[in-house]
Amino acid sequence: SMVSMFEKPKFRDFVKCLDSNEQHFLANAMKRLLHGKQETGFEALVELLATQKLAKWSLVSAVPAYFAPDVEVFVKPTTAKGVVAHFELDTLVYRPRPYWAFYQGYRSWINQAKKQVDHRLSPSNPAFTGFLMMAMKQMPDAAK
Repeated sequence: SMVSMFEKPKFRDFVKCLDSNEQHFLANAMKRLLHGKQETGFEALVELLATQKLAKWSLVSAVPAYFAPDVEVFVKPTTAKGVVAHFELDTLVYRPRPYWAFYQGYRSWINQAKKQVDHRLSPSNPAFTGFLMMAMKQMPDAAK
């Protein structure tokens, strides 16, 4: 599972406590994120999750990554920070709170990078970022 065992129950409890308006807001944010104006849906989801300090990259990026794994990315903080540092992606600035510009830039870079490797290393974006994470651990300059 992409979401940690600590975040899952917190998210479940959060959703259970939402009133009907908030449930509708969450559903609309997810619909926009998956089927429409992605930036609007992304930002709405972050704002709603932030009300209970749940605006985490894993919670915001897991559903899109499951929904469209060849296009969307799962942002695992350790991996994302490592990719940004290792590949010197100076235009991408990682922050703990999810924000659209980083997600969009990271997704774009991942989608371009996977075109440069054998297709067996990138059956999906989550698999490819997992490969990058393992490969960076093996490289001597991974501590950049």
